Amino acid sequence: MESIISILARELNKSQEHIQNVITLIDEGNTIPFIARYRKEMHGAMDDTVLRTLADRLTYLRNLQARRDEVKNSIAAQDKLTDELAAAIDAASTLAEVEDLYRPYKQKRRTRATIAKEKGLEPLAELLLEQRKDLADINTLAEAYIDVEKGVESAEDALAGASDIIAEIAADSADIRRRLRELIMNRGVSTASATKEEDSVYRLYYAFEQPISKINGHQVLAINRGEKEEFLKVAVQIDRSLALGILTDALVKPGSSATDFVRTAVEDGYDRLLFPSMEREIRNALTDTASEGAIHNFALNLKPLLMQPPVKGHVTMGLDPGYRNGCKVAVVDGTGKVLDTAVVYPTFGERQKNEAIEVLEKLVKRHKVTHIAIGNGTASRETEQMTSELVKLTPGVSYMIVNEAGASVYSASKLAAEEMPQFDVNLRSAVSIARRLQDPLAELVKIDPKAIGVGQYQHDMPQKKLDESLSGVVEDCVNAVGVDINTASQPLLLRVSGLNATTSKNIVNYREENGMFTTRKQLLKVPKLGPKAYEQCAGFLRVPESKSLLDNTGVHPESYPAAEKLIELCGYTLKDVAAGNISELLQRLKDYGEEKAAKECGVGVPTLRDIAKELLKPGRDPRDELPAPLLRTDVMEMKDLTPGMVLSGTVRNVIDFGVFVDIGVHQDGLVHISEIVNKFIKHPSEVVSVGDIVKVVVLSVDVPKKRISLSIKQVKE
Repeated sequence: MESIISILARELNKSQEHIQNVITLIDEGNTIPFIARYRKEMHGAMDDTVLRTLADRLTYLRNLQARRDEVKNSIAAQDKLTDELAAAIDAASTLAEVEDLYRPYKQKRRTRATIAKEKGLEPLAELLLEQRKDLADINTLAEAYIDVEKGVESAEDALAGASDIIAEIAADSADIRRRLRELIMNRGVSTASATKEEDSVYRLYYAFEQPISKINGHQVLAINRGEKEEFLKVAVQIDRSLALGILTDALVKPGSSATDFVRTAVEDGYDRLLFPSMEREIRNALTDTASEGAIHNFALNLKPLLMQPPVKGHVTMGLDPGYRNGCKVAVVDGTGKVLDTAVVYPTFGERQKNEAIEVLEKLVKRHKVTHIAIGNGTASRETEQMTSELVKLTPGVSYMIVNEAGASVYSASKLAAEEMPQFDVNLRSAVSIARRLQDPLAELVKIDPKAIGVGQYQHDMPQKKLDESLSGVVEDCVNAVGVDINTASQPLLLRVSGLNATTSKNIVNYREENGMFTTRKQLLKVPKLGPKAYEQCAGFLRVPESKSLLDNTGVHPESYPAAEKLIELCGYTLKDVAAGNISELLQRLKDYGEEKAAKECGVGVPTLRDIAKELLKPGRDPRDELPAPLLRTDVMEMKDLTPGMVLSGTVRNVIDFGVFVDIGVHQDGLVHISEIVNKFIKHPSEVVSVGDIVKVVVLSVDVPKKRISLSIKQVKE
């Protein structure tokens, strides 16, 4: 039996030594961000995505091994475990294969077959299933099993019971199930039909047929939801004669008096037991695969959204649009502290709109606002129209439409009440919108990742798996950027490697009681934060107020001696690093020799390179190297769009069949997957990510249906 280490090495195309090291590190309680960043020599510089895949597969393979052992023990307890069966169970590479092999030995609820066995008809079934050529007439054979006391009153009763047993044998055969599963996956068809005449969002699936081998994940999830809401009837279809061919091949032997009887029993087993079971299994497998794809897609979209470049240090106005309750306004300073709030009513009429502009103009001038963030929800188009008029009166001010998904969830949360007890729910939402422009990551970590709105069918997926995947993405993003320990909120600290709800809260409490942290080592004074947690979190926490420059970098405290030695080897001092006078560091390191320098510094080459990068830009934010977000000073409406118009826009969502792009007209336009690039791609994420700034050409506009069709590939350079 192939070992877990060799399976993972083969699947991930990594060395067995590196796989073993990662497994050891995980088992020792190290987090994925810590392993990815600070143990590169041990795993050959795998990134966090590969490491999470490895961790997931490790869990699956360990569960698979545990299930193999459980199944073998259960069968052995029945004295039915043969060497051949044990070998087959050990060789099974999926949980489904293990369950197929276990199926004939599993304790079942009472079935027609078990009742027939209780009546003593199993020997008759086995005799008939052998289908010997010299077998006597089956009715004559059956008469020997008549037992009125057991409820077998005639030969017909005996044969009916034997038929039930044979039907169950056919349905429980691991080999038959495997071959039928392959047939359905390769030749089967998924169908959906309407259960109601009324129109619905599922109209596309009212007469739907798609080969199972070609069905898309979003189609599976859509028809599942349509079935749940009772608009669709869903089924799996396969050519019955092809399917029965597998069963007759395996169980029916010609030339016996029992041949026709066995054939009929096998067909009954297929229709009554096997196909309904396989249909459920296939649909579950399709749903699992679709869910995995959707979760992967959600995670793929979430990462660039969280990593959007911050618009730091600017006084920002947040506008939470609305009709009945007006537009909520909050002004925050460069650190996100609330300076002022207001409520205006631009949608109530021309006079009220002018009054709103007057109020906002005064706020802009009083607080020197430079950027305005507008939530993209209800009434955002009218609010944007008003903002464009305001911007003309206040030169130097620009605005951006911000995805407000989850803002209302956050503003009504216990956390928001603790952060802003003096403001009502609506004003908290405006504050959150302003802060989203300033630092998307710091604000979005306060919200359940599922509420951020960059996925498909997130409510239909396995919630535990979705939560784990999205939490992993948030954790990776937070640790990739690093966290200022003296300004970070408790939700942001909670996502730092090695910290939990208690220790993140204790850091905030310690800060409030003792003032700002001035060294990383102070973390060891925080209650419940022990040496292991310190090892895991220290490198990801920045202390700008520390006298030690290294405390404000991604260099781990365990590597401080190595960093100091590197600076010395390259002919610099810490003062040179602080002054930014080390532009030739990489060249000097190259001239000295990386291998030689790494040996003298007592670290591996990957760690040495990471230290050098950190020294070149102490306190750097990796997001600053990404393209800046698109800020606007004018506004358009859908009616202003014409085919052929070329515009710049921001990618808001990447899904299986295309990407949605915000082009500044409130309604996002769709670039179908076929209009992204001039080559075949399996998924739009191969080319674009959420937050990308792209040029698009308008293909068509349907104002009544609020549909905009765009193309990226047709933009002329």
